[in-house]
Amino acid sequence: MHSEVEPSSRAQAAVSGAPARSKRLPRAVREQQMLDAAVRVFSRSGYHAASMDEIAEECAVSKPLLYLYLGSKEELFSACLRREAERLIEALASAVDPRLDPGAQLYHGLAAFFRYVADHRDSWIVLYQQARSQGGPIVAEVDDARRLVTDAVAGLVRRNTEPDPGHGDPAHADFAAAAIAHSIVGAADALADWTLDSGRAEPPETTAERLMNIFWIGLDRRMEGARYTLPPAPPAAD
Repeated sequence: MHSEVEPSSRAQAAVSGAPARSKRLPRAVREQQMLDAAVRVFSRSGYHAASMDEIAEECAVSKPLLYLYLGSKEELFSACLRREAERLIEALASAVDPRLDPGAQLYHGLAAFFRYVADHRDSWIVLYQQARSQGGPIVAEVDDARRLVTDAVAGLVRRNTEPDPGHGDPAHADFAAAAIAHSIVGAADALADWTLDSGRAEPPETTAERLMNIFWIGLDRRMEGARYTLPPAPPAAD
């Protein structure tokens, strides 16, 4: 069981001979420290292999205190997911200026996303890699966070894309924008995973530019009304 006495207090007590006094941190601060430790442990060990003992040791608190503040391992993992998802969404929202043109908005959003992954590797592993192996409410929380990001991209596409000829139905336009958004978000996820696994660090802006070169050149023309021409059907066999 870990002592809640801070090292400086113990050192002063040892010198003076006086009893050590516990320096109590506000609960909100302590909870954030516990979540930080949990994210590191879940990222390192995986959800199933991680133990509450390991997390308590990482944070230098007692396991009973960990349970008291944040509940079971499943509840603690869910709390980690919620916090990291909120941080990612806040990073994206703060990077996208609606006064910019659509291409610049998407670029800055992607750059913020890849910067978050680079700066919070443990968070990304927990939020997208570890969470994918779980079931039930944990997956639902991850899906909710992903939906917020995808909806934001879909809204950007929807506002700036000409409707398909012969399809004036708003529902069709919404569906088409959602399809494009899921493609972009899925590609960003895959590229983030690949970048981390490759071990090659590059500026987030460079990674964002790679994805823009794939998607935006086509989307820019699409927004101006260009369409892919279907190839002719192959000749019938004799």
